[in-house]
Amino acid sequence: MYAHLRPWIFRSQPEQAHHATIALLQLAGAIPPARWLIRRMFPVRNQGPQVTAFGVTFPNPIGMAAGYDKDALAWRGLGCLGFGHIELGTVTPVAQPGNPTPRIFRLVEDDAAINRMGFPNRGADFIAQQLRGRRPPGLVLGMNIGKNKTTPNEEAVNDYLSLLRTFAPLVDYLAVNISSPNTPGLRALQSRAPLEALLIALADERIRLISELGKPIPILVKLSPDLTDAELEDAIGAVETAGMDGLILTNTTLQRAGLGSLKATETGGLSGAPLRSISTAMLKRARKLTNLPIVASGGVMTEADAQEKLDEGACLVQIYTGLIFRGPGFPADILNHGLHL
Repeated sequence: MYAHLRPWIFRSQPEQAHHATIALLQLAGAIPPARWLIRRMFPVRNQGPQVTAFGVTFPNPIGMAAGYDKDALAWRGLGCLGFGHIELGTVTPVAQPGNPTPRIFRLVEDDAAINRMGFPNRGADFIAQQLRGRRPPGLVLGMNIGKNKTTPNEEAVNDYLSLLRTFAPLVDYLAVNISSPNTPGLRALQSRAPLEALLIALADERIRLISELGKPIPILVKLSPDLTDAELEDAIGAVETAGMDGLILTNTTLQRAGLGSLKATETGGLSGAPLRSISTAMLKRARKLTNLPIVASGGVMTEADAQEKLDEGACLVQIYTGLIFRGPGFPADILNHGLHL
């Protein structure tokens, strides 16, 4: 059905279509009969396999990547599509509008998208309120955290510490985003010295929070696919030195090789099919450098793409652009196809 609807959906502006989808999922997630109907429309007949990673048990390996439900409005509706986990955000301490529009572009010829969103969100206090209340049984929630655009890198640690304190009681894990290409200077935090200093500060505060909350607080780090071998080794070294719990590989890329769309010249991060091989290559490189759990994100557009990520050593797989091109039944299609670890 989605294949017939997609041409009509793609006639609208990408961000307009996204806001409409979020509103529908938010409404559906708030109404029990609507949640039941979504599950009937997109049935998961092959739930699993179950995964335990960084101390958290996931009902299946398929997750929603950060950036889709930025303000934590739609996660109850998204949870009805079969996802084992949903990563919310990116959230910043203070609400910010992000970059000027237009800032999302569909590259239909390439099964890809370019975005230069710049972390638009309603801020930590608003988003924290959306997480209160009942959660669908078994659904794992993560929160992707980032610094405000106006916060200089030298003070970024304060933004991340504030977000850690706010969301540690509310979610199952946190993901430190220092790899978006759309916040000026952010990727400089992936260098060994600043990344190590940031993560050690988070690790120290986590010790206090674990004692206060009486619960584990896994912290993952999301890296860029555009790191050189030496930069990747340095970043992983910083992650391990600070005692973080895992990696998310990868964010969007600035590379543009082999694209056919006229919109390929737009600035921003590229996602979708062209990112698959780039992201998987980084996964292979990282797997040789560390035994940390790795969440694979980037270019998962088919059921085979998801299995490939698991075969290359990922413990979990996240989708985003695949949902745009394949539709709301994509998570269930992956699971019903059958995954093995």
